[in-house]
Amino acid sequence: MSVYTTVSHDSLQHWLQGYALGQLVDFQGIAAGITNTNYFVTTTHGRYVLTLFETLHLDELPYYLSLMSHLAKHGVACPAPIADHSDRFASILAGKPACLVSCLSGGDVSQPSPAQCRAVGEMLAQMHKAGATFPQKMRNPRGPRWWSRTAQQLYPQLPADVAESLREEIQFQDSHRFDHLPSGVIHADLFRDNVLLDGDNISGFIDFYYACNDILLYDVAIAVNDWARRDDGEMDNELARAFLDGYQSERTLTQEEKACWPVMLRAAALRFWVSRLQDLYQPVCGELTYTKDPEAFRHLLATHRHRTEFWLA
Repeated sequence: MSVYTTVSHDSLQHWLQGYALGQLVDFQGIAAGITNTNYFVTTTHGRYVLTLFETLHLDELPYYLSLMSHLAKHGVACPAPIADHSDRFASILAGKPACLVSCLSGGDVSQPSPAQCRAVGEMLAQMHKAGATFPQKMRNPRGPRWWSRTAQQLYPQLPADVAESLREEIQFQDSHRFDHLPSGVIHADLFRDNVLLDGDNISGFIDFYYACNDILLYDVAIAVNDWARRDDGEMDNELARAFLDGYQSERTLTQEEKACWPVMLRAAALRFWVSRLQDLYQPVCGELTYTKDPEAFRHLLATHRHRTEFWLA
C-alpha cells in the first residue's frame, strides 16, 4: 500500500477544520500511487482524495494545483483541488504538504480499447487547448538538458552496448530542434495508470505532478507510447490511430508537427528510458519509487528507429 506517512484520526479531524467540508466520517489508505501518500477521506459533505507529498515542497505546489483548478473550470476531466478557509489549496499535515481534491469515479485500464484510446486522445487535445489561458509557467525539469546530463552520469555504469545505444540516440536528438512547434501546458506523464475511465468515458486525468510547459506534440508522443503499446512491447497500429484520430478531432496537428512526429516518438521513449536507467543504476536512498524495467523503453526506441508506419493521415 502506498502510504508512507501515517495520518491519525485526530490530526486529520483537526486539519479538516480549516475547510468547509463538514465532519470527518472515515478515511482509508489508497493502495495505488508510487511517490506520494494517498487517502480516501469521507466527510459529512462527501468523498475526497487526500494527498501528502513525499518529495515536493509546499512552495512547489501552487503551479500544479492551480493548473488542475484551471483545467477543471474549463471542462477538462480532472480532480478539482479544494481550497481551505484561507483560500489555500495546500498546507502542512503530519509534517508534509497536503491537499484535498475531488474524488472521481472510474478506474484505470491495462488493455485499452480503440474507443478508449480515442477518448483519451480527444481529452488530451481539450486539455492542451484549455491550458492556453493558464498564466503560470513551469519549465520541463526532465527535458533534453536533463536527459543529456543524466546520461553523462550513467555511461560509466552501463553495459557497453547500452551506453553506445543511449549515446547514439542523444546525439540524434541533439541534432533536432522543436522550438518552432506549438507549445503550452503538458501533462508529461499521461500513462494508462494516470487516467480514470468509466467504460469508454473519461472520468479524469490524474497525477499532474510532472506537468509543465513544453512542446504539445511531446505530450502526445508520451501518451501514444504507452496507450498503444501491447504487452509484448510492440505498438498496436489500431490503438495508435484511434488515439491520434481522437486528438485531431479536437486539435489538428500542423504540417510541421506531422513532419517532426517520428523524431518526437523517439524523444518521448528516450525520456522514460533515461529515467528508468537512473532509477535502476542510481537509486536515491529513501526515495519512494518502484524500479521499472528500462529495457521496455530501449526496445520501444529501437522499434521507432526502424518504423515506417506512423499512423498519421
